[in-house]
Amino acid sequence: MQDTAMLVQLGYTPNEALVEQLDKIKSNTSGYEKIAKHIMDLNDHLKVENAYVALSNSKDYFKIKIESPTPELAEEAHEKIKHFSEKFKVQVEKLPGKETYYILGYEQ
Repeated sequence: MQDTAMLVQLGYTPNEALVEQLDKIKSNTSGYEKIAKHIMDLNDHLKVENAYVALSNSKDYFKIKIESPTPELAEEAHEKIKHFSEKFKVQVEKLPGKETYYILGYEQ
């Protein structure tokens, strides 16, 4: 998938800075080429729970942000993330005290 298409799917308006940020994230995400499609699918599946995949501004990783209006929807989002991680062997890191995860990469 081309970088600009991926940025558009994630809700961004592509520009040079975002493409550079995406390049850094891709090179920092182990096994990126094996999980890129799954990351985009996860983003689509999480929309119903008001959760989404985004580019992290603080670290060179994709982040998953949960902004669900109810605890039930938030729990469903957490379950989908867990399922995604286990099914596709993707290592994620939940940030303590936040409704945010980092996608670290493919588990070898």
